[in-house]
Amino acid sequence: MISVRNVTLRRGVNVVLDRASVTFTPGEKVGLVGRNGAGKSSFFGLLNGTLHEDGGEFSIPAACKMGQVAQEMPETEQSATDFVIEGDTVLLAAQAEVAAAEASDDGMRMAHAYMALHDAGAHDAPARAQALILGLGFSAAQLSQPVNSFSGGWRMRLQLARALMCPSDLLLLDEPTNHLDLDALVWLEAWLKRYQGTLVVISHDREFLDAVTQVTVHVDNAKLVRYGGNYSKFEDMRAEQLVLQQAAMAKQVDKIAHLQKFIDRFKAKASKAKQAQSRVKALERMEKIAPVLADAEFNFEFKEPLNVPNPLLSMLDASFGYAAPTGAPPGTPPTVIVRGINRSVLAGQRIGILGANGQGKSTLVKTVAHELAPIAGEISEGKGLNIGYFAQQELDVLRPLDTPMEHMIRLAKDTPAHMRAPGQSGTEQSLRTFLGTFNFSGDMVHQAVSTMSGGEKARLVLCMIVWQRPNLLLLDEPTNHLDLATREALGMALNEFEGTVMLVSHDRSLLRAVCDEFWLVTKGGVEPFDGDLDDYQQFLRDEARSMREQAAGEQKVIA
Repeated sequence: MISVRNVTLRRGVNVVLDRASVTFTPGEKVGLVGRNGAGKSSFFGLLNGTLHEDGGEFSIPAACKMGQVAQEMPETEQSATDFVIEGDTVLLAAQAEVAAAEASDDGMRMAHAYMALHDAGAHDAPARAQALILGLGFSAAQLSQPVNSFSGGWRMRLQLARALMCPSDLLLLDEPTNHLDLDALVWLEAWLKRYQGTLVVISHDREFLDAVTQVTVHVDNAKLVRYGGNYSKFEDMRAEQLVLQQAAMAKQVDKIAHLQKFIDRFKAKASKAKQAQSRVKALERMEKIAPVLADAEFNFEFKEPLNVPNPLLSMLDASFGYAAPTGAPPGTPPTVIVRGINRSVLAGQRIGILGANGQGKSTLVKTVAHELAPIAGEISEGKGLNIGYFAQQELDVLRPLDTPMEHMIRLAKDTPAHMRAPGQSGTEQSLRTFLGTFNFSGDMVHQAVSTMSGGEKARLVLCMIVWQRPNLLLLDEPTNHLDLATREALGMALNEFEGTVMLVSHDRSLLRAVCDEFWLVTKGGVEPFDGDLDDYQQFLRDEARSMREQAAGEQKVIA
């Protein structure tokens, strides 16, 4: 059992936890939730030993083996498979003992060492590592590629695979879904459901928390409040609790006023002094019920488009991909990712774009957004098409050294007056007011983008898109760095948007709320997907089963 009793935890002058208590029993799967800055990551630091309590008692079994995702970006020429195998600390220790035993020339020690090596699963370690890597979206061809050949997001997937490879009694995962697409996310959910140890996970993905966790711990007002149930049940119970708390506080305010009135009236009368003093002591003993401080709401809306052509665009025999890189030998052909696309985007459509990582979802969106040129075919656009584009990597559309105010000033200069929303004059004061609606206030409007958090950068991109009054929204993983409150606000804004939406996301709650049809990018093409997200998840499971059976058949042929 992991026990936190009356723990106080400080970070500098800030009290992150104040006499907080909670317990985790073996095998529980716990979602750790709370607003940004509430102390979730600090609590992780207490659990993993990088932070220590300033008061109270924290205990964790001495023999508890812990797994967690390393935050540093790996720099190594090791193959992906070898890098993940090294996550198995028990196997590494057994290998080290075999080497030491062989050096000692002690037969008995060598016998025990080889037995421990077998028990550690040395015989199937490569297969276990590769199953993790493939599950997280890598291809079979990438298993032997060096870690350094992958981009940052893919290296973080390898760090996640390495953490899952580690035999553990306690697994700590901080936003594990951020770098995953929907296919890998479904696989991770299934893996975590089978995990036998205690899991504590921080996530802003509602459906992921609902699928994986059975206990929710809310970090609120420097306390740890435990709720039995997943995130949706926590929301229901917390809403009831807030109503009861508000009523209890109102009662207490009345009682305090009554006591204070008696004290003020009779404290100077000798005959009533004793009773008045007892009221004073009653007031001092009374534990004040905290006022209900709901998390700050964040709301915004997309302005009504000035016009909505129909169709907005049409793709005719189009092929999308990447031109030959600069410096490539003459005649080097372009890399085609998707081809033969014949599709139109109509006014009012809400299209969710599905497909495994690497199939071309982002390539499709980037080409429609004019970030890439079509390799072949034609894209014809309706007159007045106005695109709002949210790139998966926010800095693709942001300038790291510029401030939010500088971004908005430049955008205002580039936006004709007739395309601005009512009241958007383009003056610095109006821009400051507009930025304030996206929680950029005070000195934040003059803060360099490079110093901002991922969530702040995402809000700035949304702010800039809203300013442009688009009639077509292209959103490529817009929720990667958004907290739950901002995700809810985005979903509401998209539902009220009167234009057209094309959305790539691994957030199933957002996809369900916004999209009424799906396109599947697969096998080098784009086709309609006849079904909903539940059908797509079953499709993924069927595909994975087919791939496993195919791989097993190939192994038999080789044997």
